[in-house]
Amino acid sequence: MNAPVPTPIERAEKLQGLGSSRKRVEDARFTQGKGRYVDDMKMPGMLYGDFVRSPYGHARIKSINAEAAKALPGVIAVLTAADLKPLGLHYMPTLAGDVQAVLAEEKVLYQNQEVAFVVADDRYVAADAVELVEVEYEELPALVDPFKAMDADAPVLREDLAGKTTGAHGPRNHHNHIFTWTVGDKDATHAALAAAEVVAEELITYQRVHPCPLETCGCVASMDKINGKLTVWGTFQAPHAVRTVASLISGIPEHNIRIVSPDIGGGFGNKVGVYPGYICAIVASIVTGKPVKWVEDRIENLSTTAFARDYHMRGRIGATKDGRITALDCHVLADHGAFDACADPTKYPAGFFSICTGSYDIPVAHVSVDGVYTNKAPGGVAYRCSFRVTEASYFIERMIDVLARKLDMDPAELRLKNFIGKEQFPYTSALGWEYDSGDYQTAMAKAMETVDYAGLRAEQAENRAAFARGETRSLMGIGVAFFTEIVGAGPVKNCDILGLGMFDSCEIRIHPTGSAIARLGTISQGQGHATTFAQILATEIGIPASMITVEEGDTDTAPYGLGTYGSRSTPVAGAATAMAGRKIRAKAQMIAAWLLEVHEDDLEWEVDRFVVKGAPERAKTMTEIAFASYNQAIPGLEPGLEAVSYYDPPNMTYPFGAYVCVLDIDVDTGVSTVRRFYALDDCGTRINPMIIEGQVHGGLTEALAIAMGQEITYDEIGNVKGATLMDFFLPTAVETPAWETDFTVTPSPHHPIGAKGVGESPNVGGVSAFSNAVNDAFAHLGLTHTPMPHDHWRVWQTAERLGITA
Repeated sequence: MNAPVPTPIERAEKLQGLGSSRKRVEDARFTQGKGRYVDDMKMPGMLYGDFVRSPYGHARIKSINAEAAKALPGVIAVLTAADLKPLGLHYMPTLAGDVQAVLAEEKVLYQNQEVAFVVADDRYVAADAVELVEVEYEELPALVDPFKAMDADAPVLREDLAGKTTGAHGPRNHHNHIFTWTVGDKDATHAALAAAEVVAEELITYQRVHPCPLETCGCVASMDKINGKLTVWGTFQAPHAVRTVASLISGIPEHNIRIVSPDIGGGFGNKVGVYPGYICAIVASIVTGKPVKWVEDRIENLSTTAFARDYHMRGRIGATKDGRITALDCHVLADHGAFDACADPTKYPAGFFSICTGSYDIPVAHVSVDGVYTNKAPGGVAYRCSFRVTEASYFIERMIDVLARKLDMDPAELRLKNFIGKEQFPYTSALGWEYDSGDYQTAMAKAMETVDYAGLRAEQAENRAAFARGETRSLMGIGVAFFTEIVGAGPVKNCDILGLGMFDSCEIRIHPTGSAIARLGTISQGQGHATTFAQILATEIGIPASMITVEEGDTDTAPYGLGTYGSRSTPVAGAATAMAGRKIRAKAQMIAAWLLEVHEDDLEWEVDRFVVKGAPERAKTMTEIAFASYNQAIPGLEPGLEAVSYYDPPNMTYPFGAYVCVLDIDVDTGVSTVRRFYALDDCGTRINPMIIEGQVHGGLTEALAIAMGQEITYDEIGNVKGATLMDFFLPTAVETPAWETDFTVTPSPHHPIGAKGVGESPNVGGVSAFSNAVNDAFAHLGLTHTPMPHDHWRVWQTAERLGITA
């Protein structure tokens, strides 16, 4: 008796394609300690590099004496700017079109800036030699307040830019000014604000924070002088872009450069840029002919690699008395540190901040951004967000709450009144973005019903009455946040990094026995690409996900791509994967038609096979088709079953979500206890629900860290005050609450599978929800806004200012 043929549903379940909560295939090696990170690498004759760093925030270098260090047994070389200058390598281009000192030449511009690079045959010898390098400094006044950066008497920071009145993004009107960027209709916005019945104004500051990935930055550079090939293994989020930059800097042809990203312990934007350690390791390997490893320690990572945020946003929002928003104006003062090394697309020096109209149908808006230099570490990366979207979302969500207080209106009601309607999509915002799809009212209604929003507000009213009577010392806060993110950078027509269009790619090879390998231009840092990209392909080409290997991160094998950051993997590389899969399926259909002796149009796709229309018993599975493609001469077709797709998206994607945070604040200690956090995300088509939930959990934990404690601060002479984990808040399981996740599904109409991306969303929405909850707890006492971070000390200070502490 023949075994029953599995039904299409049973076959689809076996594929573990789209929508399946397939377990992450990467986790087996990580949980067993079998991951391979940069610092795990050991090569014959490998040397080690370490930096001499400046103790000053701003100082002139008078002299450098490295003789004692060079005399230490085991020291091979000590490189300074004087050694790099003849090679044209003492400065390197930044992603923002500026230049950054690889090793400080005449001045140091921030504490712990790289001054000299010691190379030794032992990493501890290199560390000892660093202490023997004598540098004479002349301390200069430090500038750490961005609001004073363009004062008439502000010190000149970038002497290398003397006389330059224009930069990469237009005119400079002060020696510490980088650019002014504007978007929107200024005159119409100001007129609407002048005519508004109600105008709310506030300075919203998003403090300087740091991604602080589990693994710090590092690399191993190896120059093979026999074949002239340079290989660099490193913590790179965009290996191909690094290869191009390395070629431009070194003059080595790209075909002789191989960049490899092994396992990366978290990126969060911190590993997008190029750091002096990479350049110095490459130079040292070229000079010595031996592999050179450089890995930074935690203090170096926190104090010198790219920061995030440091945006100071002055907002004005106009409305009618009944709460209809009429205009939004914002001026941003952006602190970029000593060099403009922000990881933003060339045309957007302020990133995608102009998404700051958020989820609201605001008729007219205007934004201007001034970037300035200060004596702080350079950077400005998308710390789990897409190019300043978190700053934009935080700004509008705080401004909505500020306006709600002024109108004496419930914050959720004000949001519902001003949402973009479902029927308005695709929707073009006042600042020019075309939102692809959305259903904000449904998401908000689901969130409010799930948390019993009306009941929470009633409970809060009882809490406030009890507090007034002296029956409790705790105040209840309810934070509502609704965000629209812009991800999937991006269309080549308006997104690039250093002139490289931000498309992405996928190459697929089907083997004769029906398994497959897919190579992509992205690189996973914990997102689960090896799992989810295989699921996309499983659905597209009918091969079980377990039979598909996904490879990334090696420029010698992967097709050119722009890497992983800003939630672009699924919207761009995921689309490339689906499109490559469809090319495979199109050829497979021609092969199946020849095998079944029918016309192609007589076939239809059914899960994992092509069947003859009207005769489903006549079919060819993808496994059968794959074998035939290699062993039969099919007229008009080349042998094999392979495809490559380079995907340039027509638009970015716009995931959104509704978050509610409920917390209790002890006013006598400032301690906040998160009672409930509900997060509803809409990321379009859901590839793997389990991985989505994990991404949301991780992003919310980082949002908790940012809102409730993270900050990199400097004292008045430029000393970094948050450069160790004693001072920089990283939540553990003790501090992290239980997360409650939910979803709606609104597919993107232009994406091949309707997916939008989700990795950044919980950070984008979560920060606002936490901050809104803290501010809401004190709102009845007249508080309009108190800035982040909301750590216990600052929350207590707020309570003290309001006169309610014991």
